[in-house]
Amino acid sequence: MPEGDTVYLAAARLRKALAGKPLTRSDFRVPRYATLDLKGQEIESVGTYGKHLFVRTPDLSIHTHLKMEGEWRVYQPGQRWTKPGFTARLILANDEAEAVGFALGLVEVLPRRTEHTATDHLGPDLLGPNWDAAEAVRRLSRDAAQPIGLALLDQTNLAGIGNIYRSEICFLRRVHPATLVGDVPDLPGLVDEAHRVLTKAAHQPPWRTLAYGRQRRPCPRCGTNLVVHLLGDEAHATRAERGIYFCPRCQTPPDR
Repeated sequence: MPEGDTVYLAAARLRKALAGKPLTRSDFRVPRYATLDLKGQEIESVGTYGKHLFVRTPDLSIHTHLKMEGEWRVYQPGQRWTKPGFTARLILANDEAEAVGFALGLVEVLPRRTEHTATDHLGPDLLGPNWDAAEAVRRLSRDAAQPIGLALLDQTNLAGIGNIYRSEICFLRRVHPATLVGDVPDLPGLVDEAHRVLTKAAHQPPWRTLAYGRQRRPCPRCGTNLVVHLLGDEAHATRAERGIYFCPRCQTPPDR
């Protein structure tokens, strides 16, 4: 699943292509908005909150979420698309660029005044201008008996972390992902690490993973082979990318 930095960088590309320019074409390939035509509307801004992306006209906010396989790509007018056309869910074009949202997991159009309702339930945005570390710690601490590897994925605790960065954050803090939130030695430090990692990934891409995707390769700290496991209620999962990667030596398992 695309993570907060991926969405942040996608918004930057869309902002450069669309912001401040009137649309010459809009094509919503979802039944609910099939007849909606925004031609002539100027795109005022493009922003994100966690994994949610918003393309805004003066009155409307086009809210999209990539979910598992979605992606935004920007082309020059007339340029051949590099993904199958049948996967396009939304096209926004002007005289200079054509932005195509492929396999988007969510497409909805909201009044600008109610855009906030799409994210009110989420925790602090790791890449937002009003990032609140103390609030993220408070939200994580509400369920002290939950494994930290699961708590980090809960977007109502803090918004923007997916499977890649929960592995990286736990690895960097030497915390076993099955450690209960209440037993994490320095929860504020872990939250600060999450903010540092996501910020670096968004502003100095690409992020070179230390643990994620490196099972059976030596740990860069101690040389022990890294492993990948599922946690708790993830035990039913079958997709390999849902596993969390860690070092069985550097990240000491909890005693229980």
